[in-house]
Amino acid sequence: MTALHETTYHSLIAGEPVTGTGGAVRAIDPAAGVETGPEFTLLGEGQLQEATAQAAEAFASYRALTPQQRAEFLTTAAERIEARGAEIVAVAMTETGLPEARLQGELARTVNQLRLFAKVSAAGDHHGVRLEPALPDRTPLPRPDLRQRRIPLGPVGVFGASNFPLAFSVAGGDTASALAAGCPVVFKAHNAHPGTGQLVGQAVSEAVRAHDLHPGVFSLVYGRGREVGQQLVADPHIRAVGFTGSRSGGTSLMATAAARPEPIPVYAEMSSVNPIFVLDSAVTEDRIEALAEGFVTSLNGSAGQLCTAPGLLFVPRGEAADAFVARVAEKVQAAVGVTMLTPSICASRHEGEQRLTGLTAVEPVGRGQDGGTENAPAPAVYTTDVTSYLAEPELSEEIFGAVCLVVRYDSAEDLNSVVEGLEGQLTATLHFDESDAADLELAQQLLTGLELRVGRILVGGWPTGVDVGDAMVHGGPFPATSDGRSTSVGTAAIERFLRPIVYQNLPAGLRPEPVQDENPWQLDRRVEGRTVLAEGGNR
Repeated sequence: MTALHETTYHSLIAGEPVTGTGGAVRAIDPAAGVETGPEFTLLGEGQLQEATAQAAEAFASYRALTPQQRAEFLTTAAERIEARGAEIVAVAMTETGLPEARLQGELARTVNQLRLFAKVSAAGDHHGVRLEPALPDRTPLPRPDLRQRRIPLGPVGVFGASNFPLAFSVAGGDTASALAAGCPVVFKAHNAHPGTGQLVGQAVSEAVRAHDLHPGVFSLVYGRGREVGQQLVADPHIRAVGFTGSRSGGTSLMATAAARPEPIPVYAEMSSVNPIFVLDSAVTEDRIEALAEGFVTSLNGSAGQLCTAPGLLFVPRGEAADAFVARVAEKVQAAVGVTMLTPSICASRHEGEQRLTGLTAVEPVGRGQDGGTENAPAPAVYTTDVTSYLAEPELSEEIFGAVCLVVRYDSAEDLNSVVEGLEGQLTATLHFDESDAADLELAQQLLTGLELRVGRILVGGWPTGVDVGDAMVHGGPFPATSDGRSTSVGTAAIERFLRPIVYQNLPAGLRPEPVQDENPWQLDRRVEGRTVLAEGGNR
């Protein structure tokens, strides 16, 4: 880790290094199974409060920035991270075991997200302005002057994800969308990749200084998750939380947030098995090879450590489908395990697989080869029948890693029963031939049920890989997320950190810029029920 030159690093509270009193950690190189890099001191009792107090102090001036000022700050943050790109990728490779190409792509996604939210900020759509001028002569009652906009909630606590050391980490989607909304961020670094977080945190802090913002706009803190994490959510200065991780971790934070004297929203992305439904028309002789190849690639990519990795594959009975499963077995057996992010994640994957194989209705389909490094278990596929699946809840539990259960079904009624019993999911995927009338009708039935249970429905393709843009939803009903009305990816993510407010009969001299008649920020606004485009506005 030559990019980090000191022997010890610390939290960056309002841009200044603060030595933690709660011990220290070092990263573990998962490919070698040994500690690597410098020490990072962990915050002790009471030290977190300085970061949250600074964020609260920064809130007034930061939320008052114009859309263009905030956009310029986010753009600078992207530039500063990009300038450190080689260092960041080198350190991340050592701390996570992820290959250079994957991390280069994730770095690009991270800076592109920041630039995307810079455009969102400049356009100003998130202000959601609605104007209804007074109607004093309206009968039977006059209408008051009503002016609505959305305002930022306040300081946001964000937690780094283990499986995305960049795109869902220090300057990832949660941080970018919160900053774009006008909310200072206190970021809890993930202790599995502390050096990566330090480099990105330094870049964001540089951007804060470059724009002469209050230093409390961004802080990076290190600490033991169950201690500092819970303190962060319970702190009265924090007004919302962004989290990506396990169901147990997310629900624990939700409980803490709900128990506060003034509860706050926790936007947690947690658990999903991302079912794939293969219908009869998809397992024809000319489709089997591509279908099997796509599935195994999606399953084993990043060691199955993507939140959209397929954990359930529903396949019909019949000779053609048997041939497809056999081809899956061949491809899985030829696949090699990929280094997992940490020894503990690898251990959890083994435990989950052991629970699965301990169930009487489960049989092996195929198992690949262990990788050539530590913590690189072989990808594996198992099978069961739909009757057993419907009767045994454990068969639908997530295993974080390259393990999938193939469920063989007999009828359309079987699949409708499966959908009816699904927990909330991030994704669901349908494979069928549109020209097959029977499968098209079945797909419509499944679609109606899946709409109520998932955040993204795919036809064809594979769920791994999330396009970042205006239309994307990366969310879903519980337990996929804590709040299925939101998304953690795409421009709509900004809405999590805003709330509506209306001004009634506010004198012109008191009206904030977004709701002034003159429209100084040149926002598109909804006036008297119709969208009015700003002349020369950013769109």
